[in-house]
Amino acid sequence: MEPGLKSALEIPPPQARREMTEGVDLVDIRTAEERVTGTVSGALEMTAEQVRRRFGKDPGWRVNLICAGGARSLVLTATLRRAGIEGARSVAGGLDRWQSMGLPVERAEQVPQEHAERFARHLVLPQVGPKGQARLQSARVLLAGLGGLNSPVALYLAAAGVGTLGLVDFDRVERSNLQRQVLYGDEDVGHPKTAAARRRLQQVNPELRCDVIDERINSGNAEWLVSGWDVVVDGTDNLRARHALNAACVAAGIPLVFGAVARFQGQVSVFWPASEPGEAPCLNCLIPESGTESDPPSCAEAGVLGVVPGIVGTLQAAEALKILLKTGEPLVGSLLVIDALTMDFRRMKVRPDPACPVCG
Repeated sequence: MEPGLKSALEIPPPQARREMTEGVDLVDIRTAEERVTGTVSGALEMTAEQVRRRFGKDPGWRVNLICAGGARSLVLTATLRRAGIEGARSVAGGLDRWQSMGLPVERAEQVPQEHAERFARHLVLPQVGPKGQARLQSARVLLAGLGGLNSPVALYLAAAGVGTLGLVDFDRVERSNLQRQVLYGDEDVGHPKTAAARRRLQQVNPELRCDVIDERINSGNAEWLVSGWDVVVDGTDNLRARHALNAACVAAGIPLVFGAVARFQGQVSVFWPASEPGEAPCLNCLIPESGTESDPPSCAEAGVLGVVPGIVGTLQAAEALKILLKTGEPLVGSLLVIDALTMDFRRMKVRPDPACPVCG
């Protein structure tokens, strides 16, 4: 759209507000989900199609259209002008500019103003909205291990508004961690990972509650560690801890979001037999504990491209959020295999083992 034509179709927010007092209608063409972030008092709520039908009945109607950022209302205004409707104009910059200029906005009562601003991009999603955001706020997620995998998981779950994170790790930050463990900075070297993680995460979301658990995960403590959590995200780096978490989660019916990395490869899955009894496998179905005599080479031994744990951990965060929001299709019964060298993503079926001693 040419600059001159665009300016002729638009009206500044203060003028649109002034014209409301003069009897010119302001029509909000955003979706119902978008309006939870705020509305202009007195604005009419109509879809684009409703606006077109109204103009057909009253071609002399003077109206200012507003959307979120000014793009949709501008396109609709241009369409109406081409149809000979001269009384239509678009509010420049939409509700975003309206708010930035300090003009009054009414907010939905069930969404606090700070939440409406912080989680605005969630609130407009039909799969989230106010109810979903409230569900995240009340959720409890245990992060088992605070290394390369759970660094992005922790950051994204905190930013998403998850109410409580359990931070489980026994280690201290080392300089060699910083190549991939994005939760930490140089100033954290030598400090316990749990304490450093809590400081960083509460900078991301001051309302976040962090339960710090300075423990090494094993078969003796896994059961009480997972008790009371909605989701457990496995960011450990040894099979004994993984199998201990798996057995505890299966017994408690809690979903276990699995991730693993080595060199340029990664894997993601969700082990949750309780979600589909008899159809969903557990970790032991994929990697039997009885057949595992030793751990595969660690990242310290085999190496890992720093971004690979970031890719896998971000996918683990997405799986955890889908489970909490009860939306989408979590990777239950599937193993996503990632190769960063070729950027191949392969999804493999994982079937339950009827003879599995953990979930069979």
